[in-house]
Amino acid sequence: MTASPCTGACLLDPRTGWCRGCGRSGDEIAAWPYLSEAARRALLAELPARMTSRPPFKPVRQP
Repeated sequence: MTASPCTGACLLDPRTGWCRGCGRSGDEIAAWPYLSEAARRALLAELPARMTSRPPFKPVRQP
């Protein structure tokens, strides 16, 4: 069974909709337990490009 790419740093980026830790969308995270092995491998293959193409994270400063 293909392991989850979760890094434990879960935070969905509002600009991309992808998790800042693993690169998956909320829907992909929720669907992970139900995906076939082929679907998991296909999704894993997309993640490196997502992680390198995302805009830099800029935290919002609180007053």
